[in-house]
Amino acid sequence: MRDHDVLTAVRALAPALRERAAEAEELRRVPDASLADLAGTGFFRLLRPRAYGGLAAGPDVFHAAVHEIARACGSTGWTAALLGVHSWYVAQLDPRAQRDVWGDDDSALVCSSHAPTGTVTPVDGGHRLSGRWHHAAGADHARWALLGGLVSDADGRPLDMRTFLVPRTDHRVDDVWDTVGLRGGGAHDIVVDDAFVPAHRSLGYGPITALRCPGHEANPDPVYRLPYAALFTTTISTVMVGIAEGAYDHHVGTARAHPALPPGRRVAEDPFAQVRIARAAGEIDAARLQLARDTAELYETARAGREPSRSLRARVRRDQALATERALTAVDLLRENAGGSPLRGGDDVLARAWRDLHTGRGQAANDVDRALLLFGRDAVGLDVHDPML
Repeated sequence: MRDHDVLTAVRALAPALRERAAEAEELRRVPDASLADLAGTGFFRLLRPRAYGGLAAGPDVFHAAVHEIARACGSTGWTAALLGVHSWYVAQLDPRAQRDVWGDDDSALVCSSHAPTGTVTPVDGGHRLSGRWHHAAGADHARWALLGGLVSDADGRPLDMRTFLVPRTDHRVDDVWDTVGLRGGGAHDIVVDDAFVPAHRSLGYGPITALRCPGHEANPDPVYRLPYAALFTTTISTVMVGIAEGAYDHHVGTARAHPALPPGRRVAEDPFAQVRIARAAGEIDAARLQLARDTAELYETARAGREPSRSLRARVRRDQALATERALTAVDLLRENAGGSPLRGGDDVLARAWRDLHTGRGQAANDVDRALLLFGRDAVGLDVHDPML
């Protein structure tokens, strides 16, 4: 299977995912049939290492697939994108950790909750974890979880931020996800009760930010030399833009056929509707073009064996956050033009997109002001230190 074969299969699957969008909302998780179908397309192999049946595909291909899924169903796009990008993260870990995940099952999926909300205790050979981690999208479908933790000294002073890989046998999923939007995301809590995590199953923020990870020797493909913050945040924004484009397609198609104006004219004949449609399309195009440009430049840098500059990383964060903002703006414009329909419940595509986008905006990667501040500080020559850069 080639990476572009995966794209073709994902596009063919999109109508079925669209039809199951209401079911995903009702279940508060992506239907098992949708996950199985996505696995059948090869989507979850795109960023998996070649040693475990993966394609080590370029980020452009991965993001193109994410975009198509999110256009069909926002919740499925959100969940699939995060489960998919975590294969990339596991590829950064010690090869022993990669064997732990895929040695017996090369289809195993990994969810995550990176906020350091639990307790980490250093012990011989590794660490012990306890606590609760929130918003782990796709937790029901994952056999492993990546959990963030703050390592402190005996006096409570922070020493290191790390991510810990924990198997399903050492954690449980607490069904708490009940939201206005992205209802099918299944981002439940992960609960760990004093689990031991060996040293080879954790990775500090320092090595992953500096692009000096233990998994690099085993996985030489250039995709694994991308900055995690750039790949992760752009993946999130790709979902958001995909949701917006799906809403746009639906709205324009409806406007062409729906005779709803009092004078008897079709919505499509309303000049103010036409202006809002044009503005929404411009926002979506601008978001897609900037994300594509940045991804291409990052990947070309990695393929050339160079490290991305701080300015490039800052620009990627700027454009990623603005892409999310543009996606919200586009759907807000369309909603204003749709009258009262999107305000009702039920299976309304535009209403669902509006709810999904405003819920997804709360993800830490989508904090627009924080991302713009990083770019602005770098632009005027000030130091920039941030784990999301």
